[in-house]
Order: sequence, then C-alpha cells, then structure tokens
Amino acid sequence: MRADSALGVLLCPSPNHGARDARLAIDMLLLHYTGMPDADGALKWLCMRESQVSAHYFVYEDGHIVQLVPEARRAWHAGAAFWAGERDINGCSIGIEIANEGPESADPEFPEAQMLAVISLCRDIMRRHGIPARRVLGHSDVAPGRKVDPGPFFDWQRLAASGIGLWPQAAPVTGGALRIGDSGEEVSRYQRALADFGYQVAVSGEFCEHTQAVTKALQLHFRSWRVDGVADTATRGLAAALAQESAEG
Repeated sequence: MRADSALGVLLCPSPNHGARDARLAIDMLLLHYTGMPDADGALKWLCMRESQVSAHYFVYEDGHIVQLVPEARRAWHAGAAFWAGERDINGCSIGIEIANEGPESADPEFPEAQMLAVISLCRDIMRRHGIPARRVLGHSDVAPGRKVDPGPFFDWQRLAASGIGLWPQAAPVTGGALRIGDSGEEVSRYQRALADFGYQVAVSGEFCEHTQAVTKALQLHFRSWRVDGVADTATRGLAAALAQESAEG
C-alpha cells in the first residue's frame, strides 16, 4: 500500500475494504468522529478484520494523519446511507475518521492542530478528485436519525471559509415554525428544499418523524447551537439557501 496524499501521512492498512463500482465517480468527502475514548484504540478497531468498519483516513488530535485504505478502494465507513439519489455512499466517497470522543465527553472540542490537519487533508483530496464543496458532508447528513457525527462541536463554518463544504446565509422565508403534526404547502416546500440539497425526505406535505430527523441533521451541520428538529424560519431559510447553492453549483 502506498500513500495517496503527499501530506506525509502514515500508513496503517485495514483489511476492511472492497472494490468500487466502476460506474460511480469519487465525488464526495464524508467526515466522521470516532466516538471512542482512546484514539489508538479507535485506530486499532478500524484495522481489525472483525470490526468490519474502516475509513480511508484517520486524523489524531495532534494532527498526525494515517491512511488505512487506498482511495481507489471502497472503505466501509458510511453504512446504510443516502444522498441525492445515491445509496452506495461508500462507493462514491472518501471517508475521514477524526479522533474525538463525541459531544458527551469531558472535552468535546476538536484541537487546533487536528482542525488544521483536517483542512489540509480535505483540500488535498478535493483537489485531486475534483470534489465540489457541496459534496463535503457529515455522517449525520447521509444517515439522519442514525448518526450524529462529526457532531455539534465540529467547526463546519471554518471549513467552509477554507472552501470545504457550504455555509450559506439563511434566506428570508415567510410563515411560522413547522414541527411534528403540521401539514400543507409550507411543509411540502420545506421538504422539497431538503430533498433538492440531497437529504432523503419524501415531499409528502406531512411533517413526520423522519422529516424531524432530517431537520436535526441539517441543524447539526449548519446551526449546531440549537438542534431541536423544529423548522423555524432560520432553519427553513437555510434549507432554501442550500438547495439554491446546490442548483447553482
């Protein structure tokens, strides 16, 4: 195994990968956190055959980057997922695991050295594969209700300022907040914006539990200071702006 990146990454080969579908381009970058108390233990788990999970890259808190799976291979990091009509997210993406215990830990923040390494790695991968900013996502985006990583403490705004991912200003919208049990044209319009960005949501006009889960996923990524599953005007404005940016880009 040879390193794909010229960033001086270390190598720790994982056996957990397979062939990519030749019909799918590598056009997505998916970010995760490990959710484990010990970074070395998390890396070891990703490299054990019995775990049946892996990622292409692993980023330590001190900024060291490890490559586990060749980018040409299909790493097993996304699980059951969906984005913009595609269900084989492993087949079209490169996965980065970021060492972090998660939002419930005593120290949930991502250290500066780690963030700088993530930014450098993302830029490198995006440049080599031509991945657009709108296709840099979190595990929570492609698996709403099942996953929350990289979580509310991850600085998506900082990445977007570096050209990695989107960070739109909320578009002005009319009407009140939408929540479980609401129905009608405003719900349909909101669901259409979510779907146009890429989330898996039916445009039913019924604000169901799944629409609530997708709303929380959007808030985790783009408004993490308030993740309540209520589509208030700011949340609906974000959905509209994201749909517009995706259409333009």
